Amino acid sequence: MLYAPSMIMANKAVFLDRDGTLIEEVAYLSHIEQFKLFPRVGEAIRLLNQHKLKTIVLTNQSGVARGYFPESFVQLIHRRMQDLLKMDGAHLDGIYYCPHHPDEKCECRKPGTGLVKKAVEDLDLDCSKSYMVGDRDIDIELAYRVGAKGILVLTGYGEGEWEEFGKGWKAKPCHVAPDLYGAVQWILCQESFMMNS
Repeated sequence: MLYAPSMIMANKAVFLDRDGTLIEEVAYLSHIEQFKLFPRVGEAIRLLNQHKLKTIVLTNQSGVARGYFPESFVQLIHRRMQDLLKMDGAHLDGIYYCPHHPDEKCECRKPGTGLVKKAVEDLDLDCSKSYMVGDRDIDIELAYRVGAKGILVLTGYGEGEWEEFGKGWKAKPCHVAPDLYGAVQWILCQESFMMNS
């Protein structure tokens, strides 16, 4: 499990998958016109911001290694995402991506823990008090590996993967939500319960 060096002051975080969780799933998003946030994403992230939960995107972007688009395009998409969230009064505290091909077997490609390790170092996070939200089994497995609570959303690939393969997943989600907004509502209920217990 991954823990921040400073356990007393460490921050709670919500790690967020990108494609299929925050934005519409497009196979190898390579044109800015294809980029579209799901409804209520800005509102959901604003709620996390208001409750002092660090919001961090973790995303595999092997399209870079495959030659489908340059890293500059990934950064353009992330700037656009931040700009749209800002219009909703929301912000992300960090965005981390893996540009490598799966065959490279790098530790930063989810469900590898490299991106989380970097975020923990940068933002002083306590994974044991954090959450991971995504639409794939690798997101739930990553949560398990770092000691966070995994939440599956049924947007993107979520519904299909859960119905067809969910019974065989080694790591099971703590909660299944219809979308990011639903996931955030569940997270805030957990946080409220812990504060009052």
